[in-house]
Amino acid sequence: MLLWIVLGIALQVGLFLGISFWQHWQSYSRLKHGQPEADESIPAVSLPKAGVAGWSGFRPFKVAQRVLEDAARQICSFYLEPEDRQALPSYKPGQFLTFRLDVPKADGSGTEQITRCYSLSDAPQSDHYRVSIKRVPPPPKSDHLPGRSSNFFHDHIQVGMTLQVRAPSGHFYLEPGSSPIVLIAGGIGITPMLSMLNWCRSYQPEREVWFFYGVRNSKETAFAAHLGAIAAAKPNVHLRLCFSDPLPEDQPGRDFHHRGRVDVNLFRMELPLRPYHYYICGPTPMMESLVAGLEDWGVPDSHIHFEAFGPACIKRRKAETPANGGAIAAPASDITVTFAKSGKQARWSPQSGSLLEFAESQGIAIDSGCRAGGCGTCQTTIRSGEVSYRQSPDYDPEPGTCLMCVCTPKTHVTLEA
Repeated sequence: MLLWIVLGIALQVGLFLGISFWQHWQSYSRLKHGQPEADESIPAVSLPKAGVAGWSGFRPFKVAQRVLEDAARQICSFYLEPEDRQALPSYKPGQFLTFRLDVPKADGSGTEQITRCYSLSDAPQSDHYRVSIKRVPPPPKSDHLPGRSSNFFHDHIQVGMTLQVRAPSGHFYLEPGSSPIVLIAGGIGITPMLSMLNWCRSYQPEREVWFFYGVRNSKETAFAAHLGAIAAAKPNVHLRLCFSDPLPEDQPGRDFHHRGRVDVNLFRMELPLRPYHYYICGPTPMMESLVAGLEDWGVPDSHIHFEAFGPACIKRRKAETPANGGAIAAPASDITVTFAKSGKQARWSPQSGSLLEFAESQGIAIDSGCRAGGCGTCQTTIRSGEVSYRQSPDYDPEPGTCLMCVCTPKTHVTLEA
């Protein structure tokens, strides 16, 4: 009788382990191939309608409020209301605004106009937009000047002043769907991630969200109280603050959750087995390591979405394919690019990247802003030849010109640069 009891228990344990292994293997297979989990769906939600159409060109906005967001007082949010008091169009969480600024010249001889882009840092509102801007200091041990536009905002833009703003745009945004997501921010890269998190809180409150935020210490943590309040109120939102260089008074469990940088090993330890979509924004070194690490981990290319400060600098290891699944024709490798004003000529290859990257590699300075085809700052006249675009730009270049940050040469080409 005892033997039969032991055999029965062993059989039940064996069945349990077999079923558990089978379920685990199915989850792994779905994750590997980018397929959704069978039980990960969330209730349908009423999403915001576009309603109001966007606008062309620049529109005047009043600065309604300024709010410092970090202990070091280096990140400031600007709340912008349209001067015409008309309702604002919605936008996709993660997109940015483009500003036309009249900033003082370095020699004090007057002002000059520059164009810069800043991510929206909140869920869409009908009466105002918000951007959160970090003051950029000069690089250490360098003669370079501090960030012109960020310091201009911090030092000169006050409540009541008017700014010229283009409609929200950008190709980096939260994709529609119910798949669980991992939002990863480094430094001021928190701004588009915060927009995505706030959007999920408002319109998909049951969606599983993991939020990894990497800074040096508590002085650099922006929106700490806001993030903590969301994580405390929403059990499906998992916040992980990562400090690479904590202050002596920073306490684990109180001020931060993980000592060190955000990396794939941390994801391995923290994340359950799910087909997550990863959204990443931060400095270029962080982006390079995370994108490559996720690819090595086996995360499908379609599940890795990123925006670096200059996203064209991040190279994917896998060849991209168009949406219809067909193959992309390999660009010719014997193309010559001529820069007319600079008097330089060089051979371009697919490894050279965009025309903007190629020009910079040749020592040619090109004014640029978003580096994502959204602001038009790098618009350059094409004297001869043709170019092709990696992605459809948000900014419509004038006839006979190109946006160098998002295009490559299709034939031999001569540029006014």
